[in-house]
Amino acid sequence: MAYEYIFGIFACFLGFVLFYYNTRTNKTAAAAASTVVSARNGEVTEGTATDIIIVGAGVAGAALAYTLGKDGRRVRVIERDLNEPDRIVGELLQPGGYLKLIELGLEDCVDEIDAQRVFGYALFKDGKNTKLSYPLENFHSDVAGRSFHNGRFIQRMRHKAASLPNVSLEQGSVTSLIEEKGTVKGIQYKTKDGQEFMAYAPLTIVCDGGFSNLRRSLSNPKVDVPSCFVGLILENCELPHANHGHVIIADPSPILFYPISSTEIRCLVDVPGQKVPSVSNGEMAHYLKTMVAPQIPPQLYTAFITAVNKGNIRTMTNRSMPAAPQPTPGALLLGDAFNMRHPLTGGGMTVALSDIVLLRDLLRPLHNLHDASALCRYLESFYTLRKPVASTINTLAGALYKVFSASADKAREEMREACFDYLSLGGAFSEGPISLLSGLNPHPISLVLHFFAVAIYGVGRLLLPFPSPTRIWTGARLISGASGIIFPIIRAEGVRQMFFPATVPAYYRAPPVD
Repeated sequence: MAYEYIFGIFACFLGFVLFYYNTRTNKTAAAAASTVVSARNGEVTEGTATDIIIVGAGVAGAALAYTLGKDGRRVRVIERDLNEPDRIVGELLQPGGYLKLIELGLEDCVDEIDAQRVFGYALFKDGKNTKLSYPLENFHSDVAGRSFHNGRFIQRMRHKAASLPNVSLEQGSVTSLIEEKGTVKGIQYKTKDGQEFMAYAPLTIVCDGGFSNLRRSLSNPKVDVPSCFVGLILENCELPHANHGHVIIADPSPILFYPISSTEIRCLVDVPGQKVPSVSNGEMAHYLKTMVAPQIPPQLYTAFITAVNKGNIRTMTNRSMPAAPQPTPGALLLGDAFNMRHPLTGGGMTVALSDIVLLRDLLRPLHNLHDASALCRYLESFYTLRKPVASTINTLAGALYKVFSASADKAREEMREACFDYLSLGGAFSEGPISLLSGLNPHPISLVLHFFAVAIYGVGRLLLPFPSPTRIWTGARLISGASGIIFPIIRAEGVRQMFFPATVPAYYRAPPVD
């Protein structure tokens, strides 16, 4: 009887376990069926358990997807075109950006794409030239700039992000953000075959590039188009200074050369304004041969003319846009969708990667992202904490472009000449500015000091050996012109956030309590 009693208790217990298991299985199956039905109706609900949606898989989007995925976030990326991009910018990563790449664990993405190491810049003006080397003595031997085909680099990062089981990449065009009572809940997008879907997540990060169609929902953008780039690829030739970027301070504006593979050199010709000569009717080829070719180093002349004759001439607008966020619960802007600067100094990827490191560190303490309002207040600190680095790189790019561009103003031409001669002095005179440009020492105070040191150097040259009323007047206008170049850029970036971020309340925001 005792054995029967014990057996009965055991049978009841086993029956209870089987009943519980069957109930759980049915609930799981029902939830899965519910998700499938929702997807068929064009909606992917929160049942898919996505933590973060990323719009765009360019440099910023792909790097961010891998970074957040590696931290355990469930990330869904929607990219308009997953084929390899073919662009004429985003090809030179400064050493400061490469250090951020290492910090994110993405340094191997410059391997196997024939990327070239870059150790500094060479400046050319009126037959003179000077070499400016990055101050890399205190870094590991692998640390340097890198130049490459932009598309190859992006594809490497996309593949690395997609290799994580909790990261998915999909091709689709995001048409709008889904908002509910002022909070972004997700996105609406179209697939290649025209089907419309909706996807939801507690946080949506928009990284859809310089031509973003979503930024106006999240910021107050003021886009300036100071110039256009005309791009060519030179083949089978050697740069005057190997493994260096080359800047020709030409008329009317700079010309850039840098390697993008072991056999190719990218040439970017800056054309001021928003219009360029027509490529189709031959005006562009004529402009390049008659206006540009006579100003480039003789070693590159033949290869340049050959590239023009081949006819593969590309153009793009250069855009500048200070960050002007409108903090919105449930969403964040990043990359060129958020902030742009003139590409002369190659600082865009450094800013984006620096922002990603900062955002990763801010999100790491958070286990729950569903309190959109609290998360939004907390992430306002992101906009303040990024400012000193981003604004320094942005201001340098804008100021240097204006200084290096030709002008009918005698004072501006004196500033241009003084800048070249100042950098040619070497030592601290070149090391300070090149460490700013490289992203290794992006401090705003250092930028302002060097900028006005150039201006004072220019005034000193005017006044020695004997000042005259004309020279004194030119010197005064030089200082005034220098102020007119840099102060409007600083004002647009935000004086307080750039120089005194610790006085901004958002600087001290603590993570919300889960």
